[in-house]
Amino acid sequence: MQNNLEDPRHRSRSLKSPQMVGLGEVLWDLLPSGRVLGGAPANFAYMATVLGDQGVVASRVGDDELGREACAVMDTLGVNTSYIQYDKRSETGTAGVMLDLAGQPKFEIKRPVAWDFLQWTPAWEELSSRADVVCFGSLAQRSPTSADAIERFLRNSPKSALIICDANLREPFYNVDCLRRSFVHADVLKLNDQELNRIASLLGMSGGDERELANRLFHEFDLELISITRGARGSLLISESEMVEHTGISVEVADAIGAGDAFTACVAHYYLQSCRLEEISESANRFAAWIATQVGATPLISQAQLSEILSASGSR
Repeated sequence: MQNNLEDPRHRSRSLKSPQMVGLGEVLWDLLPSGRVLGGAPANFAYMATVLGDQGVVASRVGDDELGREACAVMDTLGVNTSYIQYDKRSETGTAGVMLDLAGQPKFEIKRPVAWDFLQWTPAWEELSSRADVVCFGSLAQRSPTSADAIERFLRNSPKSALIICDANLREPFYNVDCLRRSFVHADVLKLNDQELNRIASLLGMSGGDERELANRLFHEFDLELISITRGARGSLLISESEMVEHTGISVEVADAIGAGDAFTACVAHYYLQSCRLEEISESANRFAAWIATQVGATPLISQAQLSEILSASGSR
């Protein structure tokens, strides 16, 4: 990919191997085919690692077999688990997953679990103060304790850090106050098309198509970028100066779990490199589409596979 060096805002964030933090839940997705590691922030950190960045997970697991196994798997995947907290009183999170005929998941998320008790610690203070990217969502804020820890993490992050809010709406674990607080912190807001309509309704933004609603959110919360994923129909990216649509990539879907997180990680990776929005869109759609062909959110991906996945966009 080629850099757009005329954008000084992007140029100030062009970093070598930036530190990308997934802040929030890590859990086990209990699929019909078996148990796989998941949780949007953990998925994001893994995908960032695959892309060559320093993926870090800031979360909390139980001091139990599932928690230790989760950390062992993330270590194997190359994700930094040094900032995972262990909870002696609460168990590691799980989510029952049912897939529809199109591979779209429906989650039954257990509560309460360890990541409902995220703690603001000196280690997290240190991590947040040097993060280059922080990706968080609404789900881990379902408890006041974790919401407070996430708020403090975001407030302590450098002004130069790229803050990404992946709304990740999961019924019934969100409300309009949580969403507003989250969006105020964000430089980049990522939603899927269904979430866009739901959030627009909650915020009283009636009427308008996807472009109009996304543009209203962009200006309402003073964003740098808004990303709307549309599943098989591609995506919409809006910045201050551009609006780029992608028609999607046809694949045979195994399940859609983690595809949005792959999209977000790809957007963050190339956005920091000041790439053109068209290039970011193409790579993100290709990466997300490939993840949808795999079972679960964290499939093993070799560098040779990654090059092949992104090759049509000219990325290596």
